[in-house]
Amino acid sequence: MTITTTRGYADLRPLMSAMTGDEKHDVAATSTLDVLWVLYDQVLSVDPQRTDDPDRDRFLLSKGHGPMAFYAVLAAKGFLDPAELSCFGEFDSRLGFHPDRVLAPGVEIGSGSLGHGLPLGLGVVLGLRAQGRERPRVVVLVGDAELDEGSNHEAIQVAGRWGLGQLTTVVVDNRSSSTGWPGGIADRFAREGWAVHTVNGRDHGELRRALTDARPDRPLAVVAEVEPKEL
Repeated sequence: MTITTTRGYADLRPLMSAMTGDEKHDVAATSTLDVLWVLYDQVLSVDPQRTDDPDRDRFLLSKGHGPMAFYAVLAAKGFLDPAELSCFGEFDSRLGFHPDRVLAPGVEIGSGSLGHGLPLGLGVVLGLRAQGRERPRVVVLVGDAELDEGSNHEAIQVAGRWGLGQLTTVVVDNRSSSTGWPGGIADRFAREGWAVHTVNGRDHGELRRALTDARPDRPLAVVAEVEPKEL
């Protein structure tokens, strides 16, 4: 099915409002809205008519709880029929409270159990390289609290030491981590050899400039700071 859409950023919140039943994760969803829009509107090489293109960029939503903003962006960009959004979370809906790669077009991984996305992203990069595909980017979106998971520590270390330039991690930082990071999140990535930018997570220009500063020999981390009161 071909989905025609002319929707833009101003349509995202109305699209999100069509999805009800998971209001406890509204903040988790809204904190990612601007990052997701900039990625799909200005950065990622993806096509809703070619979701299985082997040379597409891959976006992995590790912060998979509360995927309303993700579904809204996919609908705005033609991956989903906006009419489906009102069925969010229903028994026979493709749009679950956690995204499912088998059901929803444009979704690369099933997620929501925190700590899995970045290790999976590292594996996707290695898989692409084994196929000789060194152009596609792999972008993983994580939350700041999610970085407390030990699997992320290992992935950060390995990607930096191996110089996996195809990998980008976006950390949406709304200061929800219960333990925090000595020196800050950016310092943690930088110490392992990542290129790092810290930006205003609502500023589309800053986000675009940071997300397009990919290096061939170093993974990229973009820390997108979002004030909780602005969510």
